[in-house]
Amino acid sequence: MTNKQQKIAEFDPNQPGAADASIFGLPFNADESEIIVIAVPCEVTVSYGDGASLGPNAILDASYQMDLYNQAYPELWKLGIFVDEGLASDWMLKNSTLKEKAQSVIEVLEAGGSIDSHPGLRANLLEINKACEHLNSDVKERVLYWKKQGKKVALLGGDHSTPLGYYQALAESYESFGILHLDAHMDLRIAYEGFTYSHASIMYNALQLPAIEKLVQVGIRDFCEQEVSVVKSSAGKVKVFTDNYLKENAFDGWSWKEQCREIIEMLPENVAISCDIDSLYQWYCPNTGTPVPGGLSFEQVSYLIHELAKSKKIIIGFDLVEVSPGEDSWDGNVGARLLFNLCGAFAKSQGLKVGEPLVF
Repeated sequence: MTNKQQKIAEFDPNQPGAADASIFGLPFNADESEIIVIAVPCEVTVSYGDGASLGPNAILDASYQMDLYNQAYPELWKLGIFVDEGLASDWMLKNSTLKEKAQSVIEVLEAGGSIDSHPGLRANLLEINKACEHLNSDVKERVLYWKKQGKKVALLGGDHSTPLGYYQALAESYESFGILHLDAHMDLRIAYEGFTYSHASIMYNALQLPAIEKLVQVGIRDFCEQEVSVVKSSAGKVKVFTDNYLKENAFDGWSWKEQCREIIEMLPENVAISCDIDSLYQWYCPNTGTPVPGGLSFEQVSYLIHELAKSKKIIIGFDLVEVSPGEDSWDGNVGARLLFNLCGAFAKSQGLKVGEPLVF
């Protein structure tokens, strides 16, 4: 049987990846891969534009056309990156049914009605909350399974509700950690539209985990009064770098390096990155579900996570969510490249060999 070193020697990274290979066209199976990315293609509680459940597959498809010689992490591909789709098929089926039931609830609420007078809708809401609780449990179990195999584990959503089970698993592995949250939205709403595990409630739910000691939000440009109240009542546990704040600093002459230093200083020793694709300018992700004017460039996000990887902080994991494909492959293309950079920063921070940055 061909071992990993033989595969590395025989693999030609200069050629397009084979479509029957793993993500990025890599030749490694799960056992041979250092990084396992768990695909969770769900968007049950989507409240605006949909399509995020198709994001993991769009990223996978786009990844085969990527060049692997990344300037910051030229040897990353040799570590092996493998997508675990074990939860995908089952939850894609459930996603379709539950999403339809969720929409029936949302339509009544958006029309100014109350589901209390609709027993059927109330039952739908309870069913969705229970199902999402089961999803969290399934994700947590899958993450812990791979961590016990010695793998570095990441998550690829779906909408932003999908990583809660991932954070629960990290909370069993680390006594304390922080989250670097890149997003257009705070996601601090409490049971938004009645859904306990809404995509708009992910960071509120994450804060209920005792292990999470700090939430640092970057790129925020859309929020409600309730979310501001959560921030103000957090006693410093939540630090927000709004897009407006970052832009004003830039207009006043602050370099992005200086701003990244300020952001990173706010984080504790152990850090999980949560990257919603809508943290980027809309032209990078034109089909994402809830776009907001403004944002960060692809280069700004990449630089921030590279700087975090070079710092004394330790990246313990990451999730990438809300990639929603359109009629072309652009959103998946951007998502695949951002995923590769996140994998590189994660690996580097964990002390794995990714090669020295290329200097031309």
